Amino acid sequence: MAEKYEELIDKLTEEGDLSDDELLALITMPTGSGEGLFPNTPQAASDPCERLPLSPSFTEAEKALFDAADRVRRREYKTAVYVRGLIEFSSFCRNDCYYCGIRRDNRNLKRYRLSCDQILSCTDQGYDLGYRTFVLQGGEDPYYTDQMICDIVSSIKERHPDCAITLSIGEKERESYQRYFDAGAERYLLRHETADTRHYSLLHPAELSLEHRKKCLFDLKEIGYQVGSGFMVGSLGQTAGCLLEDIRFLQMLMPDMIGIGPYLTHHDTPLRDCCNGSLTMTLRLTSILRLIFPYALIPATTALGTIHPLGREMGMKAGANVVMPNLSPVKVRKQYQLYDNKICTGELSSECRGCMERRTSSSGYQLVIDRGDVKAH
Repeated sequence: MAEKYEELIDKLTEEGDLSDDELLALITMPTGSGEGLFPNTPQAASDPCERLPLSPSFTEAEKALFDAADRVRRREYKTAVYVRGLIEFSSFCRNDCYYCGIRRDNRNLKRYRLSCDQILSCTDQGYDLGYRTFVLQGGEDPYYTDQMICDIVSSIKERHPDCAITLSIGEKERESYQRYFDAGAERYLLRHETADTRHYSLLHPAELSLEHRKKCLFDLKEIGYQVGSGFMVGSLGQTAGCLLEDIRFLQMLMPDMIGIGPYLTHHDTPLRDCCNGSLTMTLRLTSILRLIFPYALIPATTALGTIHPLGREMGMKAGANVVMPNLSPVKVRKQYQLYDNKICTGELSSECRGCMERRTSSSGYQLVIDRGDVKAH
């Protein structure tokens, strides 16, 4: 049986794609970790959430998949792991997504907004620490008008013209995206979260549309951004078929960055009783995505580090090549609660960078402090 999967891995490595049935076989192959790969499907929704062992057990086929992905990332990017300075500048959001801790109707969350001067202070500190790319992330907060976002972006560019600026502020109209781009933003992160319409409706209220989200992504591409998309792994109702649709959508979009992470619960959301997503499935999909998109910038996410103490290291070994230490002021980090038990909320920015450098080195890679632009594709 293992030989069958290893043949599929070899084919995916060589050809960069598989048929639907072949991809489904890799997605659903047996695991040695003891995890439920689809913990929140209807059949498994009542299963208890298992605490993962410090050293999960992987099958020979899973190890072969991770090794193949690592070889491809080393071919394309050698041992480089690119660092982005993350600034979470607003925990207000107009949306009411059922899985998200900063959802509009969460009345228990203490919220905050950073001023332009506070954001610039974060980028100045990050620049002194060696960062040459910054990610400005927040909820869809109407307080920040297009002009305010443009002023923030242009101010960062004026002070640090050698740095790349990434925005991650949700769905906007094309005209807004164009204004941010003209002001100096070069990258935009917007996870599609799921490409399956039925699955999307389980996670979002009716006023949000999967089609509009997809349109935003294609608008961003057409404008000229380096675009990032991605999805959660293990959310309510997700099946292997949903994940196949996610991969096929990404093949249509051809994003420069692909961010995935395990679904993690938050106690003040309608999905509070769901189980966290699967570490193993997240690593498996990271590797599959690396083999299909050799050029892509794929982060070892904070969510991976939250679900397992060595999650980010395992993510790197499965093909990830980006990390995003937090530059937000320590006093507000705990208020950006997308999910429970988020790590790195109490460290100073310098400590966070040093910790990530040690973790990257211990995994056999090199933390690279530069713009970290995507390879041509």
